[in-house]
Amino acid sequence: MAWVAAGDYEVALEGDGKVACRNAAGRRLKAVPSKLKDDPAVVGLRQLAEWLAGHERQCLADVERWMVRSLPVPAAVLVAVWADEAWRSVLRDLVVTGADGAVAGFLRDADPERGIGVVDLDGDTVRLADPEIRVPHPVVLPDLDELREFAAELGVTQRLGQLHREVWHRPADHDPAATRVDAYAGGRYKELRELLGRCARLGYRVRGGYAVVPLVEGGRALEARLWVGDYYEYDECETGPLSWAAPDGRLLPLAEVGPVAWSEGMRMAAALHAGRTIEGEESA
Repeated sequence: MAWVAAGDYEVALEGDGKVACRNAAGRRLKAVPSKLKDDPAVVGLRQLAEWLAGHERQCLADVERWMVRSLPVPAAVLVAVWADEAWRSVLRDLVVTGADGAVAGFLRDADPERGIGVVDLDGDTVRLADPEIRVPHPVVLPDLDELREFAAELGVTQRLGQLHREVWHRPADHDPAATRVDAYAGGRYKELRELLGRCARLGYRVRGGYAVVPLVEGGRALEARLWVGDYYEYDECETGPLSWAAPDGRLLPLAEVGPVAWSEGMRMAAALHAGRTIEGEESA
């Protein structure tokens, strides 16, 4: 934290994004004096705090996209961003795999000379020479419960929550020719705006009356979609069936929906259904 002059005071940006202030005698004040509100140094620090917060959110969103869309990540990219604390805090301790898809371990380092460092499942630190790594979705991780236990033993804390992300597995008795799942349909909301507001808070885009999650699985683009209501409807509404669609809009038979797409679609449907209005209670 470096102090910079602001009139008769000095100000600095703290780790929590707040602006600290001290007087000429070096005594820290409880708050920045109101007369410094428009001081260039204070304004600049607050703008920097906003940028840093937005940068952290973007790093988290980008890494989540790598995971949800099963995207390969060049090792050179990890090395390039590792020096950035925002990137490093999101990437550190994620479970990664090598090019062969086998679990390599928990990501701990990305060095231009030594390569990608991980703690493997034996607790040893090893280096990966793979030109690309992947951040696998937890639904495709073998022995997920064992990985969670091992992470607890190592004291691992993940910013992205990869290991503790809720997952849904496709039931064995589903109709492979069906194109919809009704498990979370019928979640009633008093007003459409409440349901749309929940979509926004959870980060789900709404297009054409559907909440959607863009996905890529097995190299094929698709999206999970859940009916939430038409923008011209303002009264009571309810969540509809969940389906998956190809880029051309064709609904996919459930047999063609992969494990990640299934899990992420069900995750969205469950989250939106959970916010429904329950009689006698306020909307969640």
